[in-house]
Amino acid sequence: MQRRRLARLNEQLKREISGIIRREVRDPRVGIPMVTSVAVSADLFFARVYVRPDPTSVGEGGADFLVGLATAAPFIRRELGKFLKVRRVPELRFEEDRALEHALRIDEILRSVQIRDTDPEPGGIDAEGAEVEGAGAGGAGVQGPEADGAGGRGDPRGATE
Repeated sequence: MQRRRLARLNEQLKREISGIIRREVRDPRVGIPMVTSVAVSADLFFARVYVRPDPTSVGEGGADFLVGLATAAPFIRRELGKFLKVRRVPELRFEEDRALEHALRIDEILRSVQIRDTDPEPGGIDAEGAEVEGAGAGGAGVQGPEADGAGGRGDPRGATE
């Protein structure tokens, strides 16, 4: 029950903070950042607000938008108090969301590993588990139904796929 309440509060905070930033924050450093997620602590005293910068303002002042959001945090918190039905509005801490950069880095690493694994080694087995031509003894390069262990009879029990 507690988890569900926190999840609902996180989503509501995300919606309300996004709206307040778009409509009422006038700091030019802030721009229009995208609020990607909110994580409220279990005691409801703090909320980490993960934001991505406005793509048009990234070139001018990369991390300057976080300073603008930190400056606007008390105002945003006060505005949240008008909408939320909670005893205490959590203190807001804005952080840049780096999940996309992490995902792209992991994808890059996986692609480099995949490229390395798809290069067949002579005399070995390639990434799909197929024997590379000229590798091993007895039936090098044999393909088709004879290679699957079924003896060419089409018996599915002998197939290894």
